[in-house]
Amino acid sequence: MTRQPAATHPARVLLGPQGGAAVLPVCDHYSGVEARMRKSLQLQAEMTREFGTCVFDVTLDCEDGAPVGGEAEHARLVAALARESEAGARVAVRVHPVDHPAFAQDMDTILGEAADRLCHVMLPKVESVDDILVAEKALQRNAGGRLQLHVLIESPAAVQRAFDIAAHPRVQSLSFGLMDFVSAHGGAIPASAMGSAGQFSHPLVLRAKLEIASACHAHGKVPSHCVVTEFKDTAAMQAAARRASQELGYTRMWSIHPAQIRPILAAMAPADAEVADAARILLAAQAAEWAPISDAGTLHDRASYRYFWQLLERAHATGMALPPTVAHWFS
Repeated sequence: MTRQPAATHPARVLLGPQGGAAVLPVCDHYSGVEARMRKSLQLQAEMTREFGTCVFDVTLDCEDGAPVGGEAEHARLVAALARESEAGARVAVRVHPVDHPAFAQDMDTILGEAADRLCHVMLPKVESVDDILVAEKALQRNAGGRLQLHVLIESPAAVQRAFDIAAHPRVQSLSFGLMDFVSAHGGAIPASAMGSAGQFSHPLVLRAKLEIASACHAHGKVPSHCVVTEFKDTAAMQAAARRASQELGYTRMWSIHPAQIRPILAAMAPADAEVADAARILLAAQAAEWAPISDAGTLHDRASYRYFWQLLERAHATGMALPPTVAHWFS
């Protein structure tokens, strides 16, 4: 009897212990002022309809968004906005650091009122795993085991401990906090290292970025690249996103202005030819029941299949139109 090709979904076959990090939207967009938070949620809904998938997270910001003395009111506003978001929206919150007087209030108010509408909690200024344990207790108290933590690495000491922080099971992603990292060096790093060009050339900044990306990939977490403050310079934004992705191993990046979202998507997306190659190779692999194949004189097996599957995942996450022959894998 002739055996028919297996129709097993690539994700079930290929994403074992070495499958890599969770798949998240490649852009994480931050806003903390009420009008901008509302606009961000509206834009997310519009672009989700445009692309057929959610292509960026919206993180509602308490740390920098809440006025001094108005932290409680701001937390209630964030909770209300999260509750009002459309079904299927990816909405997160950046709370105050664990040693800030408003931290517990943020967690209790926002998670107590809107935990079921959040996709994760961003925790800033994490210095060690001890900070993760404090946040985990607050998460457990208000949301049980559902929500994951995203963590901001913003100091030399935190960079040193990045591997330990990334290893914690409640941590899903590490982000690099460029501005605070430079400031933490007491003037030893020039201000130019906070710019779109200098942050890719200063040795200490570059080393920190590589450590964070390496820690994430070692533990199956998502590395998220830092901001570009020149938000009106589309070319600088796209160049930074491309370098973060292609040279430093980052699969996600922060946006601080709506105009930065589409350049990030474009820079993080694979080329059309790469998508076509990945689709062809994976279809041939599926027909061979995931045994090794030869494509254009090149041998492929499950190691390369995993790469090509993750390339298709990134194409989908950036809103690219996939070849019809493989689009059903993402239905």
